[in-house]
Amino acid sequence: MSTTFRSLSVFNYRVWFIGALVSNTGQWMQNTALSWVVLTELTDNDASAMGITMALQFAPPLLLVGVTGWVADRFDRRKLLMLTQVVSLTLGLTIGILLLTGVMTLPLMYTFALALGFVMAFDNPARQAFVSDLVSRENASNAVALNAASFNGARMIGPAAAGLVIVAVGTGWVFFVNGLTFIAMLAALALIRTHELIPRVKSRGASRLADGFRYVAGRPDLMVAFIMVFLLGAFGMNFPIFASTMALEFGQDADGYGLLSSILAVGSLAGALMAARRDRARIRMVIAGTGMFAAAAIVSAFMPTYWLYAITLMLTGFAVVTTLTTANGYVQTTTDPALRGRVLALYMAILLGGTPIGAPIVGWVAAEFGPRVAILLGAASALAAFAVGFGWLLVSGRLRRSEERRFALTIDETRPITIVAPEEFSDEVAQTTPIRIPDAASRPAR
Repeated sequence: MSTTFRSLSVFNYRVWFIGALVSNTGQWMQNTALSWVVLTELTDNDASAMGITMALQFAPPLLLVGVTGWVADRFDRRKLLMLTQVVSLTLGLTIGILLLTGVMTLPLMYTFALALGFVMAFDNPARQAFVSDLVSRENASNAVALNAASFNGARMIGPAAAGLVIVAVGTGWVFFVNGLTFIAMLAALALIRTHELIPRVKSRGASRLADGFRYVAGRPDLMVAFIMVFLLGAFGMNFPIFASTMALEFGQDADGYGLLSSILAVGSLAGALMAARRDRARIRMVIAGTGMFAAAAIVSAFMPTYWLYAITLMLTGFAVVTTLTTANGYVQTTTDPALRGRVLALYMAILLGGTPIGAPIVGWVAAEFGPRVAILLGAASALAAFAVGFGWLLVSGRLRRSEERRFALTIDETRPITIVAPEEFSDEVAQTTPIRIPDAASRPAR
């Protein structure tokens, strides 16, 4: 099997991948329908209401970050995921029933958005950390990238399918279709061979909620990655707002909006597959990805027609997935295994938790000044993220002039990174231990 798909040679990961692909397709259908019903049925094209809905969905992962990460490290992740899938299925079917019976209101939809956010808060860190239970450490970065490929492959299908279903029979039925797809994930979790799961590292001391925060605080490379991801997630990744308002500006209906989301996923899938080909995740690609995103967003904001705008979304999708997939893989493969669940919960909280801050602002900007200005705001946040990452390369001494070529630069990724672990850390993390992040030797910067 090629290096791109090497993790699929593992039975447990192969089953997980198929189940996730089906479930993610339904989830993208639901996300598309949820955004469209708030924008066009429960309000009169109010992008601000859409921003509030997104904020309610993504607030719980931020507010519960300490608890959800600890739960992902403490309990059986497979059983925890089964529970979150059942609850998500129930919520989706209930929303569908309320829409079909005509009793759904905007405040009620806000309540369901918040409930979905609570489920997401526990599901995401467990789902991300569970990948490390399925494959060996050597394949973890590849498995994370293939997860992103599955996610974005579903994103190619789900929004377009949702748009067609909405136009044909209405939004309520989309939530029923999503409910059926959860069965695929539940079946996959049931089929996983538990005796073949990778043994989890047990804590040698008291497992504490704050250890994940202290660990990240002592890792400057992770701090930089988290800041970049926060800026991108808060203001740059509000694609439901960007795509839906731009679709309306170009005179498109729900199917046109769904197609934009699917076209975005074409670039996202390409980015995920490119990440899967790399032997390991490198922080320099996280930095480069934010720069690519800023450039793509600026270009898309000035596109005069629907199809030209759609084409630029492929570049945007490629850039954002390159950034996030690499960041996720870097966190997974360089974090102490005993703290992986808590660190990943913090990562997901930073990524998703920026949305409650950014989405209402972006929604208001789109409503008051138009979607193009909102997209430029996202581009500005990506430029700020790039500046943070590039500045760290300079300050840390990792970016330097090449000794072989006069005008070339090199990035020294072999410099040791010291974990500053306070004395009050539990025994599961070594005290003030210099470590070398596994990466390639110095290469010319491109």
